[in-house]
Amino acid sequence: METASEKSESLALKPDRPVGIIGYGAYVPRYRLPATQVARLWSGEGEGDLPVKEKSVAGLDEDVATMSIEAARNALSRAGISPSALRAVWVGSESHPYAVKPTSTIVAEAIGATPYIQAGDWEFACKAGTEALVAAIGLVGSGMGRYALAIGMDIAQGQPGDALEYTAASGGAAYVIGPADESLAVIEATFSYVTDTPDFWRRAHQVYPSHGQRFTGEPAYFKHISNAAQTLMESLGTKPADYRYAVFHQPNTRFPQMVGKRLGFSDEQIKPGLLSPVIGNTYAGAALIGLSAVLDVASPGDCILVTSYGSGAGSDAMHICVTSAIEERRSRAPLTRDYIARRSEIDYATYARYRGKIRMK
Repeated sequence: METASEKSESLALKPDRPVGIIGYGAYVPRYRLPATQVARLWSGEGEGDLPVKEKSVAGLDEDVATMSIEAARNALSRAGISPSALRAVWVGSESHPYAVKPTSTIVAEAIGATPYIQAGDWEFACKAGTEALVAAIGLVGSGMGRYALAIGMDIAQGQPGDALEYTAASGGAAYVIGPADESLAVIEATFSYVTDTPDFWRRAHQVYPSHGQRFTGEPAYFKHISNAAQTLMESLGTKPADYRYAVFHQPNTRFPQMVGKRLGFSDEQIKPGLLSPVIGNTYAGAALIGLSAVLDVASPGDCILVTSYGSGAGSDAMHICVTSAIEERRSRAPLTRDYIARRSEIDYATYARYRGKIRMK
């Protein structure tokens, strides 16, 4: 009979051959909407306990496809490989520009990876990006292809006046997965925890998503992230002290800090990847862009625990350890903080125009 310890060990997903991150790249639009603008308009308050300081907003000429292309180019620059060497381009998002037409083919064509490529779009709310990443790990780890590109990218959604409007932001990150001996960070194992928890949804033809209000915290976010992260650590025999950094999905500022403390992580481990106060919640890109910020400052030998969360509901946890290749490759593309520093503040009216919230018909 299988013991609890043996069962825990068998749950972790490990590739047949070692794989890792060959290159990574982020993208954040320059436009920023202060949370005080939303509060002033809808609640009559300009200050107070707001969920984020501001959020990134895509411009009129930006969508998930264009932003994914920028992040992918940054990832390829760090990887130092030809786009034609990729065997898959996968884009995870909950705001693909077309209802019927893949984003992945647009990205693959723009970066020069077509036509000999596997391409596909992924959806699982805010964990669509890590879902694509797990698939890339499996493809490369099985030997089906040497390199694969996984992207998590989203664009601001949220009904005017809704709580989501404070945090629903734009941006994300891209990762080239390849053999471990070429990697700047080795992905040693992953684990996923999934249940049918309808805390957030948007039916076909609905313009804005709906959410379950208080159920977003429990039994959704905290239960899934805690189980995914804890089970992965148990299966690997690790504990919070074994990680230099921890990255959790960031729907707001409080949730990742709360779940980190529940799991035993300190503020010092969490803060380097906590970007939600200044760019908001980038949904499918939230955990991945947090990881990119950590890789921008990590040192060889540092281990990172990354745990995403997707409404619906599920979490992917990953154990990643940085190699000596990080030092040289980091300088090949803009850092995540470079995109954050490149900001232009806009008012609510401009935001409404950019995000198509003013409907003429």
